[in-house]
Amino acid sequence: MATQSEQRGLTPASIATENEALLADRAFRIARNAVTTTGIDTVAVDRSVLRSIDSSVSTKVDDWAVANQKKSGRCWIFAGMNMLRAAIMKETKVKDFELSQTFVHFWDKWEKANYFLEAMDKLRDREILDRTVAHLMQAPIEDGGQWNMLVALIEKYGIVPQYAMPETASSSDTRAMNRDLSTVLRCAAYALRNEESEQARTEVKRQALEDAYRILTIHLGTPPEEFTWQYRNKDNEFTRGGTMTPASFRDQYVTVNLDEYVCVVNDPRHAPKQMLTVEYLGNVVGAKPVTYLNAPVDVMKAAIQKTLNEGRSVWFGCDTTQQAERNSGVWDAHLLDYEGVYGVDLSMDKLARVLSGESLMTHAMVFTGVDETEDGTPRRWRVENSWGPDKAEKGFWTMNDSWFDEYVFAVAVHRDTLPEDYRAALSGEPIVLPVWDPMGALAH
Repeated sequence: MATQSEQRGLTPASIATENEALLADRAFRIARNAVTTTGIDTVAVDRSVLRSIDSSVSTKVDDWAVANQKKSGRCWIFAGMNMLRAAIMKETKVKDFELSQTFVHFWDKWEKANYFLEAMDKLRDREILDRTVAHLMQAPIEDGGQWNMLVALIEKYGIVPQYAMPETASSSDTRAMNRDLSTVLRCAAYALRNEESEQARTEVKRQALEDAYRILTIHLGTPPEEFTWQYRNKDNEFTRGGTMTPASFRDQYVTVNLDEYVCVVNDPRHAPKQMLTVEYLGNVVGAKPVTYLNAPVDVMKAAIQKTLNEGRSVWFGCDTTQQAERNSGVWDAHLLDYEGVYGVDLSMDKLARVLSGESLMTHAMVFTGVDETEDGTPRRWRVENSWGPDKAEKGFWTMNDSWFDEYVFAVAVHRDTLPEDYRAALSGEPIVLPVWDPMGALAH
Protein backbone atom coordinates (compact mmCIF):
# COMPACT_ATOMS: atom_id res chain seq x y z
CA MET A 1 0.00 0.00 0.00
CA ALA A 2 1.38 3.45 -0.99
CA THR A 3 2.37 5.79 1.81
CA GLN A 4 0.86 9.28 2.09
CA SER A 5 4.10 10.90 0.84
CA GLU A 6 4.15 8.57 -2.19
CA GLN A 7 0.54 9.48 -2.98
CA ARG A 8 1.48 13.17 -2.98
CA GLY A 9 4.57 12.64 -5.14
CA LEU A 10 4.99 12.17 -8.87
CA THR A 11 5.75 8.55 -9.69
CA PRO A 12 6.39 6.75 -12.98
CA ALA A 13 3.11 4.91 -12.52
CA SER A 14 1.11 8.12 -12.05
CA ILE A 15 2.75 9.72 -15.09
CA ALA A 16 1.97 6.68 -17.23
CA THR A 17 -1.65 6.75 -16.10
CA GLU A 18 -1.92 10.45 -16.92
CA ASN A 19 -0.44 9.96 -20.39
CA GLU A 20 -2.80 7.09 -21.11
CA ALA A 21 -5.81 9.18 -20.12
CA LEU A 22 -4.68 12.13 -22.25
CA LEU A 23 -4.10 10.05 -25.36
CA ALA A 24 -7.61 8.65 -25.04
CA ASP A 25 -9.01 12.20 -25.00
CA ARG A 26 -9.91 13.32 -28.54
CA ALA A 27 -10.12 17.01 -27.54
CA PHE A 28 -6.62 16.82 -26.04
CA ARG A 29 -5.16 15.33 -29.21
CA ILE A 30 -6.70 18.03 -31.39
CA ALA A 31 -5.50 20.82 -29.06
CA ARG A 32 -1.99 19.36 -28.80
CA ASN A 33 -1.60 19.07 -32.56
CA ALA A 34 -2.91 22.59 -33.14
CA VAL A 35 -0.85 24.32 -30.44
CA THR A 36 2.42 22.55 -31.24
CA THR A 37 2.03 23.64 -34.85
CA THR A 38 0.50 27.11 -34.60
CA GLY A 39 0.89 28.49 -31.06
CA ILE A 40 -1.59 28.89 -28.24
CA ASP A 41 -2.43 32.58 -28.75
CA THR A 42 -3.56 31.92 -32.31
CA VAL A 43 -5.44 28.71 -31.58
CA ALA A 44 -7.24 30.22 -28.58
CA VAL A 45 -8.75 33.19 -30.46
CA ASP A 46 -12.53 32.95 -30.35
CA ARG A 47 -13.36 33.81 -33.96
CA SER A 48 -16.95 34.72 -33.15
CA VAL A 49 -15.75 37.34 -30.65
CA LEU A 50 -13.08 38.63 -33.04
CA ARG A 51 -15.56 39.00 -35.89
CA SER A 52 -18.00 40.89 -33.68
CA ILE A 53 -15.54 43.68 -32.84
CA ASP A 54 -16.13 46.86 -34.85
CA SER A 55 -13.49 49.60 -34.69
CA SER A 56 -15.86 52.49 -35.47
CA VAL A 57 -16.63 54.93 -32.65
CA SER A 58 -19.17 57.71 -32.22
CA THR A 59 -16.63 60.09 -30.65
CA LYS A 60 -13.08 60.36 -32.00
CA VAL A 61 -10.54 63.07 -31.19
CA ASP A 62 -7.40 61.82 -32.98
CA ASP A 63 -6.26 62.88 -36.43
CA TRP A 64 -2.58 62.00 -36.35
CA ALA A 65 -0.12 59.12 -36.70
CA VAL A 66 0.93 56.95 -33.77
CA ALA A 67 4.37 57.08 -32.18
CA ASN A 68 6.68 54.14 -31.47
CA GLN A 69 8.44 53.52 -28.16
CA LYS A 70 10.31 50.56 -29.69
CA LYS A 71 12.39 48.49 -27.23
CA SER A 72 11.84 50.69 -24.20
CA GLY A 73 9.49 50.96 -21.25
CA ARG A 74 8.65 54.61 -21.87
CA CYS A 75 4.95 54.00 -22.54
CA TRP A 76 3.84 56.38 -19.77
CA ILE A 77 5.95 59.18 -21.29
CA PHE A 78 4.71 58.45 -24.80
CA ALA A 79 1.12 58.43 -23.55
CA GLY A 80 1.63 61.76 -21.81
CA MET A 81 3.32 63.39 -24.80
CA ASN A 82 0.60 62.02 -27.09
CA MET A 83 -2.05 63.54 -24.86
CA LEU A 84 -0.34 66.95 -24.83
CA ARG A 85 0.59 67.14 -28.50
CA ALA A 86 -3.05 67.20 -29.62
CA ALA A 87 -3.54 70.75 -28.33
CA ILE A 88 -0.32 71.90 -30.02
CA MET A 89 -1.38 70.39 -33.34
CA LYS A 90 -4.79 72.03 -33.06
CA GLU A 91 -3.36 75.48 -32.32
CA THR A 92 -0.59 75.37 -34.94
CA LYS A 93 -2.54 73.36 -37.55
CA VAL A 94 0.50 71.12 -38.00
CA LYS A 95 -0.59 67.76 -39.40
CA ASP A 96 1.93 65.45 -37.73
CA PHE A 97 3.84 66.57 -34.67
CA GLU A 98 5.58 64.83 -31.79
CA LEU A 99 7.00 66.11 -28.54
CA SER A 100 10.41 64.79 -27.55
CA GLN A 101 9.99 61.69 -25.46
CA THR A 102 13.79 61.51 -25.13
CA PHE A 103 13.92 64.90 -23.40
CA VAL A 104 11.50 63.80 -20.70
CA HIS A 105 13.15 60.37 -20.51
CA PHE A 106 16.58 61.95 -19.86
CA TRP A 107 15.40 64.02 -16.94
CA ASP A 108 13.34 61.14 -15.57
CA LYS A 109 16.45 58.97 -15.46
CA TRP A 110 18.54 61.58 -13.70
CA GLU A 111 15.80 62.37 -11.20
CA LYS A 112 15.27 58.66 -10.55
CA ALA A 113 18.98 58.29 -9.85
CA ASN A 114 18.76 61.02 -7.21
CA TYR A 115 15.51 59.58 -5.79
CA PHE A 116 17.09 56.13 -5.48
CA LEU A 117 20.23 57.46 -3.79
CA GLU A 118 18.21 59.44 -1.25
CA ALA A 119 16.12 56.35 -0.50
CA MET A 120 19.24 54.21 -0.06
CA ASP A 121 20.74 56.81 2.27
CA LYS A 122 17.57 56.78 4.37
CA LEU A 123 17.47 52.96 4.41
CA ARG A 124 21.21 52.41 4.96
CA ASP A 125 20.76 50.98 8.48
CA ARG A 126 18.39 48.24 7.35
CA GLU A 127 19.62 44.78 6.45
CA ILE A 128 20.61 44.56 2.80
CA LEU A 129 18.14 41.66 2.42
CA ASP A 130 15.31 43.74 3.88
CA ARG A 131 12.45 43.41 1.40
CA THR A 132 12.22 47.14 0.66
CA VAL A 133 15.98 47.52 0.20
CA ALA A 134 16.20 44.38 -1.93
CA HIS A 135 13.28 45.51 -4.10
CA LEU A 136 14.88 48.89 -4.79
CA MET A 137 18.34 47.42 -5.37
CA GLN A 138 17.00 44.84 -7.81
CA ALA A 139 16.01 47.52 -10.32
CA PRO A 140 17.32 50.96 -9.33
CA ILE A 141 16.38 52.86 -12.50
CA GLU A 142 13.75 51.27 -14.71
CA ASP A 143 11.97 52.95 -17.63
CA GLY A 144 8.44 52.95 -16.24
CA GLY A 145 6.51 55.60 -14.37
CA GLN A 146 3.16 56.94 -13.19
CA TRP A 147 1.05 59.98 -13.99
CA ASN A 148 2.24 62.12 -11.06
CA MET A 149 5.84 61.40 -11.99
CA LEU A 150 5.20 62.70 -15.51
CA VAL A 151 3.61 65.88 -14.18
CA ALA A 152 6.59 66.46 -11.86
CA LEU A 153 9.00 66.29 -14.81
CA ILE A 154 6.95 68.60 -17.03
CA GLU A 155 6.59 71.16 -14.25
CA LYS A 156 10.31 71.13 -13.46
CA TYR A 157 11.89 70.82 -16.91
CA GLY A 158 9.28 71.72 -19.52
CA ILE A 159 8.85 70.06 -22.92
CA VAL A 160 10.39 70.41 -26.39
CA PRO A 161 9.49 69.33 -29.94
CA GLN A 162 10.97 66.01 -30.96
CA TYR A 163 13.41 67.60 -33.40
CA ALA A 164 15.01 69.53 -30.52
CA MET A 165 16.04 66.25 -28.85
CA PRO A 166 15.38 63.34 -31.21
CA GLU A 167 15.46 59.61 -30.63
CA THR A 168 18.81 57.82 -30.27
CA ALA A 169 19.81 54.17 -30.42
CA SER A 170 19.65 54.00 -26.62
CA SER A 171 16.34 55.83 -26.21
CA SER A 172 14.76 53.26 -28.54
CA ASP A 173 16.51 50.31 -26.87
CA THR A 174 17.28 51.12 -23.25
CA ARG A 175 18.67 47.79 -22.03
CA ALA A 176 22.40 48.60 -22.09
CA MET A 177 21.96 52.13 -20.74
CA ASN A 178 19.80 50.89 -17.87
CA ARG A 179 22.29 48.13 -17.09
CA ASP A 180 25.19 50.55 -16.73
CA LEU A 181 23.21 53.17 -14.83
CA SER A 182 22.07 50.44 -12.44
CA THR A 183 25.68 49.43 -11.81
CA VAL A 184 26.64 53.01 -10.93
CA LEU A 185 23.70 53.30 -8.54
CA ARG A 186 24.21 49.94 -6.85
CA CYS A 187 27.89 50.78 -6.28
CA ALA A 188 26.88 54.05 -4.66
CA ALA A 189 24.09 52.46 -2.62
CA TYR A 190 26.50 49.88 -1.25
CA ALA A 191 29.06 52.58 -0.43
CA LEU A 192 26.44 54.60 1.45
CA ARG A 193 25.95 51.69 3.83
CA ASN A 194 29.61 51.88 4.85
CA GLU A 195 29.93 55.64 5.38
CA GLU A 196 29.31 57.03 8.84
CA SER A 197 29.56 60.76 8.18
CA GLU A 198 26.92 62.77 6.35
CA GLN A 199 29.67 64.62 4.48
CA ALA A 200 31.08 61.36 3.11
CA ARG A 201 27.63 60.15 2.07
CA THR A 202 26.92 63.45 0.34
CA GLU A 203 30.11 63.02 -1.68
CA VAL A 204 29.13 59.46 -2.65
CA LYS A 205 25.78 60.71 -3.94
CA ARG A 206 27.33 63.70 -5.74
CA GLN A 207 29.82 61.51 -7.58
CA ALA A 208 27.17 58.94 -8.51
CA LEU A 209 24.91 61.64 -9.94
CA GLU A 210 27.81 63.10 -11.90
CA ASP A 211 28.59 59.65 -13.30
CA ALA A 212 24.93 59.03 -14.14
CA TYR A 213 24.69 62.35 -15.97
CA ARG A 214 27.79 61.51 -18.00
CA ILE A 215 26.36 58.12 -18.99
CA LEU A 216 22.99 59.65 -19.86
CA THR A 217 24.51 62.30 -22.13
CA ILE A 218 26.60 59.65 -23.89
CA HIS A 219 23.47 57.58 -24.58
CA LEU A 220 20.81 60.25 -25.10
CA GLY A 221 22.64 63.48 -25.87
CA THR A 222 22.56 66.76 -23.94
CA PRO A 223 19.09 68.23 -23.32
CA PRO A 224 18.68 71.58 -25.08
CA GLU A 225 18.53 74.74 -23.00
CA GLU A 226 16.85 76.52 -25.91
CA PHE A 227 15.78 75.79 -29.48
CA THR A 228 14.41 77.50 -32.57
CA TRP A 229 10.65 77.03 -32.97
CA GLN A 230 9.31 77.29 -36.49
CA TYR A 231 6.89 75.20 -38.53
CA ARG A 232 4.81 74.91 -41.68
CA ASN A 233 1.18 73.97 -41.15
CA LYS A 234 -1.21 71.91 -43.26
CA ASP A 235 -2.36 75.09 -45.06
CA ASN A 236 1.27 75.58 -46.20
CA GLU A 237 1.64 78.62 -43.95
CA PHE A 238 5.09 79.12 -42.38
CA THR A 239 5.49 80.47 -38.84
CA ARG A 240 8.66 81.59 -37.06
CA GLY A 241 8.22 81.28 -33.33
CA GLY A 242 11.75 82.38 -32.46
CA THR A 243 14.00 81.05 -29.74
CA MET A 244 12.25 79.20 -26.95
CA THR A 245 13.24 77.34 -23.81
CA PRO A 246 11.64 74.08 -22.67
CA ALA A 247 9.82 76.02 -19.95
CA SER A 248 8.52 78.77 -22.25
CA PHE A 249 7.35 76.17 -24.77
CA ARG A 250 5.46 74.37 -22.00
CA ASP A 251 3.93 77.59 -20.73
CA GLN A 252 2.71 78.54 -24.20
CA TYR A 253 1.34 75.20 -25.33
CA VAL A 254 0.31 73.18 -22.27
CA THR A 255 -3.10 74.78 -21.97
CA VAL A 256 -4.46 72.52 -19.23
CA ASN A 257 -3.57 72.83 -15.55
CA LEU A 258 -1.85 69.51 -14.88
CA ASP A 259 -2.07 70.12 -11.13
CA GLU A 260 -5.84 69.76 -11.45
CA TYR A 261 -5.51 66.26 -12.91
CA VAL A 262 -5.83 63.26 -10.62
CA CYS A 263 -5.00 59.61 -11.11
CA VAL A 264 -8.11 57.52 -10.47
CA VAL A 265 -7.60 53.78 -9.98
CA ASN A 266 -9.81 50.74 -9.79
CA ASP A 267 -8.20 48.68 -7.02
CA PRO A 268 -10.67 45.98 -5.92
CA ARG A 269 -8.77 45.46 -2.65
CA HIS A 270 -9.79 48.86 -1.29
CA ALA A 271 -12.98 50.81 -0.72
CA PRO A 272 -14.22 53.46 -3.17
CA LYS A 273 -13.13 57.05 -2.38
CA GLN A 274 -10.05 55.76 -0.54
CA MET A 275 -6.82 57.60 -1.34
CA LEU A 276 -3.76 55.42 -1.92
CA THR A 277 -0.02 55.94 -2.29
CA VAL A 278 2.98 53.66 -2.72
CA GLU A 279 6.08 53.94 -0.56
CA TYR A 280 9.29 54.92 -2.40
CA LEU A 281 7.45 55.42 -5.69
CA GLY A 282 8.54 58.59 -7.44
CA ASN A 283 11.27 60.37 -9.35
CA VAL A 284 11.61 64.05 -8.38
CA VAL A 285 12.65 64.43 -4.74
CA GLY A 286 10.34 66.94 -3.06
CA ALA A 287 7.63 66.77 -5.71
CA LYS A 288 4.04 65.90 -4.90
CA PRO A 289 3.82 62.19 -4.05
CA VAL A 290 2.21 59.65 -6.34
CA THR A 291 -1.39 59.38 -5.15
CA TYR A 292 -4.46 57.54 -6.40
CA LEU A 293 -8.17 57.94 -5.79
CA ASN A 294 -9.88 54.56 -5.74
CA ALA A 295 -13.17 54.35 -7.65
CA PRO A 296 -15.45 51.89 -9.46
CA VAL A 297 -14.95 51.55 -13.20
CA ASP A 298 -18.25 53.35 -13.86
CA VAL A 299 -16.85 56.52 -12.27
CA MET A 300 -13.69 56.20 -14.36
CA LYS A 301 -15.66 55.66 -17.57
CA ALA A 302 -17.91 58.66 -16.98
CA ALA A 303 -14.88 60.92 -16.45
CA ILE A 304 -13.23 59.62 -19.63
CA GLN A 305 -16.41 60.03 -21.68
CA LYS A 306 -16.84 63.60 -20.49
CA THR A 307 -13.23 64.39 -21.42
CA LEU A 308 -13.46 62.78 -24.85
CA ASN A 309 -16.74 64.54 -25.60
CA GLU A 310 -14.95 67.81 -24.82
CA GLY A 311 -12.37 66.93 -27.49
CA ARG A 312 -9.46 65.83 -25.28
CA SER A 313 -7.72 62.45 -25.02
CA VAL A 314 -7.11 60.58 -21.75
CA TRP A 315 -3.97 58.94 -20.31
CA PHE A 316 -4.54 55.51 -18.72
CA GLY A 317 -2.76 52.41 -17.39
CA CYS A 318 -3.82 48.79 -17.89
CA ASP A 319 -2.67 45.18 -18.27
CA THR A 320 -2.06 44.60 -21.98
CA THR A 321 -0.75 41.08 -21.40
CA GLN A 322 -4.32 39.83 -21.08
CA GLN A 323 -6.86 38.85 -23.76
CA ALA A 324 -5.28 40.64 -26.74
CA GLU A 325 -5.01 39.88 -30.45
CA ARG A 326 -2.04 41.93 -31.60
CA ASN A 327 -2.39 41.69 -35.37
CA SER A 328 -5.96 42.97 -35.35
CA GLY A 329 -5.25 45.26 -32.41
CA VAL A 330 -8.25 44.35 -30.27
CA TRP A 331 -9.03 43.56 -26.65
CA ASP A 332 -12.07 41.76 -25.30
CA ALA A 333 -12.49 40.02 -21.94
CA HIS A 334 -13.45 36.79 -23.73
CA LEU A 335 -11.26 37.02 -26.83
CA LEU A 336 -8.89 34.15 -26.03
CA ASP A 337 -10.55 30.91 -24.98
CA TYR A 338 -7.65 29.28 -23.16
CA GLU A 339 -10.06 27.25 -21.04
CA GLY A 340 -11.62 25.77 -24.17
CA VAL A 341 -8.25 24.79 -25.63
CA TYR A 342 -6.77 23.37 -22.42
CA GLY A 343 -9.95 21.98 -20.90
CA VAL A 344 -8.83 23.61 -17.64
CA ASP A 345 -10.70 26.07 -15.39
CA LEU A 346 -8.73 29.35 -15.35
CA SER A 347 -11.46 31.64 -14.03
CA MET A 348 -10.48 34.45 -11.64
CA ASP A 349 -12.14 37.77 -10.92
CA LYS A 350 -10.26 41.09 -10.85
CA LEU A 351 -9.70 40.94 -7.09
CA ALA A 352 -8.22 37.44 -7.26
CA ARG A 353 -5.99 38.41 -10.18
CA VAL A 354 -4.58 41.42 -8.31
CA LEU A 355 -4.09 39.56 -5.02
CA SER A 356 -2.37 36.60 -6.68
CA GLY A 357 -0.14 38.64 -8.99
CA GLU A 358 -1.91 37.37 -12.10
CA SER A 359 -2.74 40.90 -13.28
CA LEU A 360 -1.28 44.37 -12.75
CA MET A 361 -0.54 47.55 -14.68
CA THR A 362 1.93 46.81 -17.47
CA HIS A 363 1.35 49.56 -20.05
CA ALA A 364 0.12 53.15 -20.44
CA MET A 365 -1.74 54.46 -23.49
CA VAL A 366 -4.28 57.12 -24.46
CA PHE A 367 -8.03 56.92 -25.01
CA THR A 368 -8.87 58.88 -28.17
CA GLY A 369 -12.43 57.74 -28.79
CA VAL A 370 -15.51 55.96 -27.49
CA ASP A 371 -18.55 54.37 -29.09
CA GLU A 372 -21.69 55.06 -27.07
CA THR A 373 -25.23 53.75 -27.28
CA GLU A 374 -28.11 56.22 -27.52
CA ASP A 375 -28.33 56.39 -23.73
CA GLY A 376 -24.59 57.12 -23.41
CA THR A 377 -23.44 53.65 -22.35
CA PRO A 378 -19.93 52.92 -23.67
CA ARG A 379 -19.59 49.87 -25.92
CA ARG A 380 -15.98 50.13 -27.02
CA TRP A 381 -13.01 52.46 -26.81
CA ARG A 382 -10.48 53.73 -29.35
CA VAL A 383 -6.91 53.58 -28.02
CA GLU A 384 -3.76 55.30 -29.24
CA ASN A 385 -0.95 52.85 -28.58
CA SER A 386 2.78 53.55 -28.88
CA TRP A 387 3.87 50.37 -30.66
CA GLY A 388 4.11 51.85 -34.15
CA PRO A 389 1.69 51.77 -37.11
CA ASP A 390 2.26 48.23 -38.41
CA LYS A 391 -0.45 46.49 -36.36
CA ALA A 392 -4.10 47.25 -35.59
CA GLU A 393 -5.68 50.24 -37.37
CA LYS A 394 -2.38 51.99 -38.18
CA GLY A 395 -1.45 51.59 -34.53
CA PHE A 396 -4.85 52.50 -33.03
CA TRP A 397 -6.43 49.65 -31.06
CA THR A 398 -10.04 48.81 -30.24
CA MET A 399 -11.01 47.91 -26.66
CA ASN A 400 -14.40 46.34 -26.00
CA ASP A 401 -15.98 47.62 -22.80
CA SER A 402 -15.86 44.16 -21.21
CA TRP A 403 -12.05 44.36 -21.26
CA PHE A 404 -12.08 47.78 -19.59
CA ASP A 405 -13.89 46.34 -16.57
CA GLU A 406 -11.32 43.61 -16.04
CA TYR A 407 -7.95 45.06 -17.06
CA VAL A 408 -7.98 48.88 -16.90
CA PHE A 409 -6.52 50.06 -13.60
CA ALA A 410 -5.77 53.80 -13.79
CA VAL A 411 -6.86 56.95 -15.64
CA ALA A 412 -5.66 60.56 -15.38
CA VAL A 413 -8.59 62.99 -15.53
CA HIS A 414 -9.38 66.54 -14.49
CA ARG A 415 -10.89 66.62 -11.01
CA ASP A 416 -13.95 68.47 -12.36
CA THR A 417 -14.97 65.36 -14.34
CA LEU A 418 -15.53 63.45 -11.07
CA PRO A 419 -18.69 63.38 -8.93
CA GLU A 420 -18.71 65.84 -6.03
CA ASP A 421 -18.27 63.16 -3.36
CA TYR A 422 -15.19 61.80 -5.14
CA ARG A 423 -13.69 65.29 -5.44
CA ALA A 424 -14.19 65.70 -1.71
CA ALA A 425 -12.39 62.40 -1.09
CA LEU A 426 -9.22 63.76 -2.73
CA SER A 427 -8.31 65.47 0.55
CA GLY A 428 -8.41 62.19 2.46
CA GLU A 429 -5.41 60.56 4.10
CA PRO A 430 -3.93 57.91 1.78
CA ILE A 431 -3.22 54.33 2.73
CA VAL A 432 0.52 53.75 2.22
CA LEU A 433 1.14 50.61 0.17
CA PRO A 434 4.54 48.87 0.15
CA VAL A 435 6.99 49.54 -2.66
CA TRP A 436 6.32 46.13 -4.23
CA ASP A 437 2.54 46.65 -4.38
CA PRO A 438 0.94 46.07 -7.83
CA MET A 439 -0.41 49.64 -7.81
CA GLY A 440 3.17 50.75 -8.41
CA ALA A 441 3.86 48.23 -11.16
CA LEU A 442 3.64 50.68 -14.07
CA ALA A 443 6.82 52.32 -12.78
CA HIS A 444 8.79 49.10 -13.23
